[in-house]
Amino acid sequence: MSDNKSGQGQSNEGAVPVPPSPDLLLTTPLHELHVELGAKMVPFAGYDMPVQYPLGILKEHLHTRAAAGLFDVSHMGQVRLTGDNPAAALETLVPGEIQALAEGRMRYSLFTNEHGGILDDLMITNMGDHLFLVVNAGCKAADVEHLRTRLAGKAEVEYLGDRALLALQGPQAAEVLGRFVPAAETMKFMSVLEATFRGAPVLITRSGYTGEDGYEISVPNAFAEITARLLLAEEEVEAIGLGARDSLRLEAGLCLYGHDIDTTTTPVEANLNWVIGKRRRAEGGFPGADVILDQLANGTARKRVGIRPDGRAPAREHTQITDAFGAFLGEVTSGGFGPSVNGPVAMGYVATASAAPGTPVNLVVRGKPMPAKVAEMPFFPQRYYRG
Repeated sequence: MSDNKSGQGQSNEGAVPVPPSPDLLLTTPLHELHVELGAKMVPFAGYDMPVQYPLGILKEHLHTRAAAGLFDVSHMGQVRLTGDNPAAALETLVPGEIQALAEGRMRYSLFTNEHGGILDDLMITNMGDHLFLVVNAGCKAADVEHLRTRLAGKAEVEYLGDRALLALQGPQAAEVLGRFVPAAETMKFMSVLEATFRGAPVLITRSGYTGEDGYEISVPNAFAEITARLLLAEEEVEAIGLGARDSLRLEAGLCLYGHDIDTTTTPVEANLNWVIGKRRRAEGGFPGADVILDQLANGTARKRVGIRPDGRAPAREHTQITDAFGAFLGEVTSGGFGPSVNGPVAMGYVATASAAPGTPVNLVVRGKPMPAKVAEMPFFPQRYYRG
C-alpha cells in the first residue's frame, strides 16, 4: 500500500500508516471523489476528511434519518486476528464474552488498561477461522501495537491496510444495498456477510454509528471509488460528512472515543456495563478487572448521562456542569444541536447522586449558569433492524 490515496507513509506490509509529517495528512481511497463532490475537507485523526458537502450538515443529518446516507470511514483501522484460539486470546484484553460469540456475529467491546480505563472501543466479528476487528482511526496504531505486544505467541495480528470502509446508513439503506447484494436486505442486526458487490469482494456488517439501520462495507481499496459511486447514483443516497455523523451519533447516545470515553473513564462510569459479559464478571481475567468489578458491585462517584439544555443554546465540550447552588458536578464531553429533536443535546459526567433523569442542573456558558436537566438517552429513538 504505497499510493497517496490509501495511506501515505507506510513503510512495510501490515504497518499502520502514519502521516510523514505533522503538516501532511493521510488520505483515503475516496479523497478525489470527496473533492469532486465539493466537500469541505478538514484534518481528522491524521486524515484529510470531509466534514460536510454542499447539502450542509443539517440537511445531511436529516437525509440520513429519512432515507440513506453514505459515509467514508476508511480512516478506521481494520484488523484480522488469527491463531489457535484468537477469541480466548482477545479476552485477555477486553471484558466482553468473545468465546461465546457465534460465527457470523459481531459484538461491541472495549480495550481496558490495568486501572480500568478505556484504551479504545472496537467492533469484533467472528469470521469462523479468524476475528475481524474495527478500531478507531486515532487509536489504530496504538491498538495494533497493543495487540501485537500483549498477544505475542497467542495470536497473529494483521493490519488490513488494503481495505476501505464505507457506511450506508438510514431507513432505506437495506433497500438500496439489496439491489446490489440481495442477501444483505435480510441480514440480522450485528451480523456479517461475505459477498460480491458488482464484482468487488466485500465484507458487509449490519451495524453503524448513527442509531439508524444500516451497514458497514469493507471493500478493497481498488474497488472503493466505484462502489461509492454506484451507491451514490441511487436516488435515496446522499454523501454525508463527519459533521452529520457526529450529530447523528450524539442523538443516538453513542460515545465518541477521546471525548466521552478515554483512559480516565471506566466502563461502569461510562454506563457501558452491558459490554461486560456475565462469565467475565464471574471470572475476571481482563485488564483492570479488579477496579471494574468493584465498581459494578459498589458503584462509582460519577456517571455518564444525557443532558437537555432548557434553552436553544448548545453546550459544547468542557462546559462545566453545576447544581442549583453552583457546586461542581462535572463537565460536558459532547454537545451540539440535535436536528432530529430540534434542540440542543449533550452528554457528560456528573456526580452519581445527580445522575437521575430529570435532575435539574446548570451549564456554565461564558460564566453564566444556564438551566438544563439530566435526560435519558438516546435523545432520538434507535432504529436498528431487529427482524
